[in-house]
Amino acid sequence: MIGNAFQVGIPDLFVAHPKWGQRWIDVKRPGKNYTFTKAQRLKWPLWEAAGVGIWILTGADQENYDKLFKSPNWRDYWKASWGQVPDIDAMLAELCREGASA
Repeated sequence: MIGNAFQVGIPDLFVAHPKWGQRWIDVKRPGKNYTFTKAQRLKWPLWEAAGVGIWILTGADQENYDKLFKSPNWRDYWKASWGQVPDIDAMLAELCREGASA
């Protein structure tokens, strides 16, 4: 996969293992000094609704690697200052309205 300026909101890494499956991984700074881009805040709830998991890692150690064998954890890193995680049904309805008015 080759990233470019038009592919915003995509996690940093895509990994696949024959036994453990696929993972989309985004690497964030440890502590509270990380952020999600606007595109990530919009796209990741949609991806989740479509069954795509996203894992956040904040280091290269066993504790972080173990996260990959648990449920997707991006919601654990959502900051209250960003408001509520977007409502998928409301977002899809808005997209439909925009498409109908175009």
